[in-house]
Amino acid sequence: MKLLTYDTGAGPRCGVLQDDQVVDVTALLGCDQTLLDVRALLELDDSPIDRVREVLGGNISTLSLPFEGVRLRSPVLQPPTVRDFIAFEEHASGQGAREPADAWYRMPIFYFSNPLRIFGPNDEVPYPSASERLDYELELGCVIGCEGSNVAEANALDYIAGFCIFNDWSCRDLQRDEMSASLGPAKGKDSASSIGPWVVTTDEMAPYIRDGRLQVKCTARVNGDVWVAEIDGGVSYHTWGAFVERASKDSRIVPGDVFGSGTVGGGSIGEAIAKGNEKARYLETGDKVEFEVEGIGVLRSTIGPKVDEDSNYRYKAKEQPPLPKLGRAKDYKYELKVR
Repeated sequence: MKLLTYDTGAGPRCGVLQDDQVVDVTALLGCDQTLLDVRALLELDDSPIDRVREVLGGNISTLSLPFEGVRLRSPVLQPPTVRDFIAFEEHASGQGAREPADAWYRMPIFYFSNPLRIFGPNDEVPYPSASERLDYELELGCVIGCEGSNVAEANALDYIAGFCIFNDWSCRDLQRDEMSASLGPAKGKDSASSIGPWVVTTDEMAPYIRDGRLQVKCTARVNGDVWVAEIDGGVSYHTWGAFVERASKDSRIVPGDVFGSGTVGGGSIGEAIAKGNEKARYLETGDKVEFEVEGIGVLRSTIGPKVDEDSNYRYKAKEQPPLPKLGRAKDYKYELKVR
């Protein structure tokens, strides 16, 4: 199933995509209170995804709307937490330009991103006013479906409700500057994350799951031009089960939590340039960014203008990072070799 959050103008509601129709899940399950998004569904008792699946077999014509007539929102409007991992060695190594730290190979590393700046499909994402180097990051995502602590990797897929596309918008100038202090990304990742277009349930994605990884092809386009094509999402060094195990150890995961895989190899603008794409550049207002992932769909975004721009703002980056050399990694090819 494809679980989504939609809006017809009266506010967000949880839905499920059935052919070319959106079925309202609140009505489908006969809930007393409106389910505002996919998180609200997952927070219900008694295996809510199974309940939706069972009821979908009945007469649902009176509960449906044409898909073309609704606005899609982020499947989870405000996740309890957003953890973003860095699981692809091509990205972690700068396409072979550096050796990742030993800790990167030993455990899945993540940081907490901002759950208060979540954008959905077709949304306009404001250009961060303090930045001059806006980048996209093409990532896979998952949504946690049930609460857990100290979950073993072998049981982890039982805790994942489904998968989506995740865009970790990154201000490369701010990120480069602040990470020199060795604390990790903060304002460089603070302005926006995009999630969508829906959550494809884990059972529907099962044909793509092998060895704990999503064997899917990923493509990024800007203004209709392909900047990177059919990246292999199945070469993540760490598995989705490892993400869940690491995140839940001595901690807690809950329904609606979002995990990002980290950028798939070649899935940032700098990597596209290094691969030799002559059209690739940092993003500008008006750019239309499309991520397409096999088995999931397409997540579209438009870069909006800067809001409340202040030329005298004091916390801008000291200097702008240089663009990578065009074609530096043109001959670089990554093959997964788990140590």
